Amino acid sequence: MAIAIDFGTSNTVIARWNPVTNSAETLTIPGLSVQQSLNPPLIPSLVYVEDASIGQVLVGQQVRDRGFDLSSEPRYFRSFKRGIGAEIQGFLPELDGQNITFEQVGQWFLSEVISQLAPMQGGLDSLILTVPVDSFEAYRHWLGKVCQALPVESVRMLDEPTAAALGYGMVNEEILLVIDFGGGTLDLSLVQLDKSVQRTQKPVGFLLKWGNKSLAEDSKQKVKTARVLAKAGQNLGGTDIDNWLVDYFAQTQGLAVSPLTTRLAERIKIQLSTQTQGSEVYFNDETFESYELELNRDTLEKILKEHSFFELLDESMTTLLQQARRQGIEIADINAVLLVGGTVQLPAVQTWVKQYFSEEKIRCERPFEAIAQGALQLAQGVEIKDFLYHSYGIRYWDRRNKRHSWHPIIKEGQPYPMNQAVELVLGASVENQPSIELIMGELGAETGGTEVFFDGDRLITRRQDNIQTTVQPLNDKDGARTIAQLTPPGYPGSDRIKILFQVDQQRFLRITVEDLFTHETLLENQLVAQLS
Repeated sequence: MAIAIDFGTSNTVIARWNPVTNSAETLTIPGLSVQQSLNPPLIPSLVYVEDASIGQVLVGQQVRDRGFDLSSEPRYFRSFKRGIGAEIQGFLPELDGQNITFEQVGQWFLSEVISQLAPMQGGLDSLILTVPVDSFEAYRHWLGKVCQALPVESVRMLDEPTAAALGYGMVNEEILLVIDFGGGTLDLSLVQLDKSVQRTQKPVGFLLKWGNKSLAEDSKQKVKTARVLAKAGQNLGGTDIDNWLVDYFAQTQGLAVSPLTTRLAERIKIQLSTQTQGSEVYFNDETFESYELELNRDTLEKILKEHSFFELLDESMTTLLQQARRQGIEIADINAVLLVGGTVQLPAVQTWVKQYFSEEKIRCERPFEAIAQGALQLAQGVEIKDFLYHSYGIRYWDRRNKRHSWHPIIKEGQPYPMNQAVELVLGASVENQPSIELIMGELGAETGGTEVFFDGDRLITRRQDNIQTTVQPLNDKDGARTIAQLTPPGYPGSDRIKILFQVDQQRFLRITVEDLFTHETLLENQLVAQLS
């Protein structure tokens, strides 16, 4: 049984392929899923830790049913996906003698969901997981480690926007813009779904784990090809809006910032997706405190403007359209705009999209299900042609500014596998040098963008005006920096080693190192890191 999981910051969606109807369907896990009349079954991305020493947790609707989502207990976690892979973890409690990390909370959540799902489906043969387009290597690496422990034969990973395009069933050689705006991230992806072509290789995506058989092995059917043309993203989502609303009520009504007020603010935000006025009333039987909160769409839009919300959206759209124009694609060439994620239901967001595109091009009827159901297409013989979202470079000493900086080696937008390796020649920098070290990193966009930091237990994003490059080093640890042992030692004044950088089919960065003095190959096709 093939299962796809869209693990979201606020909600998680699970879908399976029904062989009887030959279509995707969204699953309900009793006790974990929320049953709503207007939305498909959703699992709230919530965790309450009962005993950290043995990994005993409550997840999803179980947490809300017991009222833990309204408490300030350190055992309650929400929006933890945003912290996975982040350099700054913020303050996290020690529970039952265990140091807690966002990675551990995320693993508990996914493991518990899958453990309850597997018996319902008679076991899982294959699993497809979706990831934000702007996720760094650390997040994907964590997801890969989680998958290794799962009782599943094969696991693949696919960008959320590409999955959404497949989920809307747009397969007639159209150029599609997917705007995925969920609880934690804004992802824009320009995708072209070509007509069916004869398959010449196994379906790809990003393979995390593989058993003895292929999902589509020996299949003679023709497959669709999804080609990603351009990508842009922001660490911005519905959780930020919830925090802004809580701050607004704290300033105007003196309301305390707590999980309870955050939940009330979230409910008002959801109400404003379908009505012009939202309100929530809460009465505490123990303290006799009462809350009565009201908000209309005009005030919400004012709050969004105060936090440069629309400027950040414009920034992402501009980046994406610039990438598209470099390939000869203008805004008029985009045939459809697909909106996914809970935040796209806000009228203010839909109005912003209409500033760029005519209303007849915009689709918003499947904001929650499109990603998970589209990801299932990987199990039905869909080949994904993708490119590297981030640039990758090497660290060097900037003498003018007296600090380390980064020189790009492989530019963002590079298709993989690479047809031709990138060559770099280095020499020794000191007399009698015994080895050469090289630190490689994953480079983010050179824009102000948003800064992510913690304010107490809240993960906050804030606009940055200064231009800087966000970098995540790939091999900056003992034993990994040295790429060449020099025998005999090196001396300044001449080239000593040649490095060839290559990205393979599975998006692995590999290097080959040749000693130009001895003509020996010191490293051959050596794995450095997995890219994104």
